[in-house]
Amino acid sequence: MPSSALHIPCLKDSCSLAEWQARVDLAAAYRMVAMFGWDDLVFTHISARVPGLNGEHTGEFLINPYGFMFEEITASSLVKVDAQGRKLQDTPFDVNPAGFVIHSAVHEARHDAGCVLHVHTPNGIAVSAQQGGVLPISQQSIFVLASLGYHDYEGVALRDDEKPRLVADLGSKTYLMLRNHGLLTVGATVAEAFQAMYLFETVCMIQVRAQAGGGPLVHIAPEIIATARQQAREVTRGLGANLVWPGLLRRLDRRLPGYDA
Repeated sequence: MPSSALHIPCLKDSCSLAEWQARVDLAAAYRMVAMFGWDDLVFTHISARVPGLNGEHTGEFLINPYGFMFEEITASSLVKVDAQGRKLQDTPFDVNPAGFVIHSAVHEARHDAGCVLHVHTPNGIAVSAQQGGVLPISQQSIFVLASLGYHDYEGVALRDDEKPRLVADLGSKTYLMLRNHGLLTVGATVAEAFQAMYLFETVCMIQVRAQAGGGPLVHIAPEIIATARQQAREVTRGLGANLVWPGLLRRLDRRLPGYDA
């Protein structure tokens, strides 16, 4: 297994069942990002809130150990930090300072955000650099456009004074396009944030390919976009991301097992 050479002690018996499940789901998401080719060496990040005993907001979240390739990450290697970025476990691993700024801002402002997922895919960055942003030219795009915000580029996200602007641009939305930078999604669960990112990245890939054709593009009417959320509920039979997450885990078990260690 990719993680076997790292010799990381298993934390399953030293944390709550709820935290362990959050660790397993988040480690799975990291490996799925690698599996789909969305990783940028070690330079993007996904975080998950650590649930309290009764599901309450704890202010603690899990994030990747900085320097690990995403296919190496396991449930036990994830680092638990508080809202100030202080490590809450005995671990030799550090966290990405830019990752902490972005994710701590969203988790603090959005208590409904159980997971925050951020990537630097070529397709996503290409569209983020376009003045028009996401165009209504595919069936997939209507679901993104129904809940999309934009945040202007301010350099590498290292400064706390950027947090209020980033949070304001995200608002209550699911999707945030970071101009000249990449894509961000939020979800109540890891599964929701991951499915949202799959859709976001697919929309950007379709757009770049459609534009490469060189011909005029056909836009979808605003009144169709306005009903996108209702259509999404109907097409998933109300299950949302829970419809696809078990299948994604089965695929991961075949291709990159060992995330639940």
